Amino acid sequence: MKYLYYGLLIFIPVAILGRYLAWSPLLVFATAAIGIVPLAGWMGIATEELAVHTGPRLGGLLNATLGNAAELIITLVALRAGALNPELREGLNELVKASITGSILGNVLLILGLSILLGGLRNGIQSFGRRQAGVNSTMLILAVIALGVPSLFGYAIDAVDHHAEEIFSITVALLMMTVYGLSIVYTFSRTGGAVVGEDVATQIEHHAAGWSIRRSVAVLAIATVFIALMSEILVGAVEPVVTQLGVSEFFLGIILIPLVGNVAEHLVAVQVAIKNRMELSLAISLGSSLQIALFVAPFLVFAGLLMGNPLTLIFNQFELIALVAGVLIAALIALDGESNWLEGAQLLVVYVIIALAFFFLPA
Repeated sequence: MKYLYYGLLIFIPVAILGRYLAWSPLLVFATAAIGIVPLAGWMGIATEELAVHTGPRLGGLLNATLGNAAELIITLVALRAGALNPELREGLNELVKASITGSILGNVLLILGLSILLGGLRNGIQSFGRRQAGVNSTMLILAVIALGVPSLFGYAIDAVDHHAEEIFSITVALLMMTVYGLSIVYTFSRTGGAVVGEDVATQIEHHAAGWSIRRSVAVLAIATVFIALMSEILVGAVEPVVTQLGVSEFFLGIILIPLVGNVAEHLVAVQVAIKNRMELSLAISLGSSLQIALFVAPFLVFAGLLMGNPLTLIFNQFELIALVAGVLIAALIALDGESNWLEGAQLLVVYVIIALAFFFLPA
């Protein structure tokens, strides 16, 4: 996998060159997106290496905190671009919210679906801890409620008092981050293990450190800088690409950007499922969804305020329907503590249906 990351690094200078030579926006967008993939991969590797040095508990906390760092950087760059350019603000804010929706759906439908499908074809019926799956399922439903209630009530509140709507979103965001913090405390308590899981801690414990702390921090810092640069190029090409392809910001945000930002983590989840470690695969896919919903989304609300580009937790009805459908079927599949390849195929079918719906949704 590392050799693939080395090969894909060539797209970084190509994207930079394309931007300054005014190439086709679609080509610039594509090269910047591919350029983010190896950077996200190196960021994930550096995080894992740091986790070895810090031990399983603190290492698990690092993974829980930095697991979606690449996508967080992309969305922060989009918020900043919206703050600097009021004409593009509405479209870019919709892109940010769509990427939140897409990340959750990508983890609970596409990645979990692929993991269960390929793991089931290779190993037959696979088992995993019902307690961990049950807590994660409950947390996912809580996340949908936390995102859905402001959306359902927000339009009515905004019609009377827009300031009240913003206060409502900020309060809900604070509560979501509080719940996420409590889930981390529970995870690393003696009786915990819900979000990251004991299997993740075991993997960290048995993984031999290949990098020093200094090298890990350096790679993490360099990857962060270049992801920010690639994200700026990517976001700058969004509006021309939307116009050129005739698709909506929703499609780019829900389907493409989450895949770019999380592809490395996605591959790991599928690989460990094939190795019959379904417990760890679920911890990665569901844990990533929870982090996006309960930490990244509310964090972006506060970041938007600081940037002068307020972001509310008001999602449209299409996103809400997709979230409810995706989380509901994933929760039902995870509750019995067993999975088979047919259930993986079911999750993938739901993902394709949702992807097609957003593809044909008018811009």
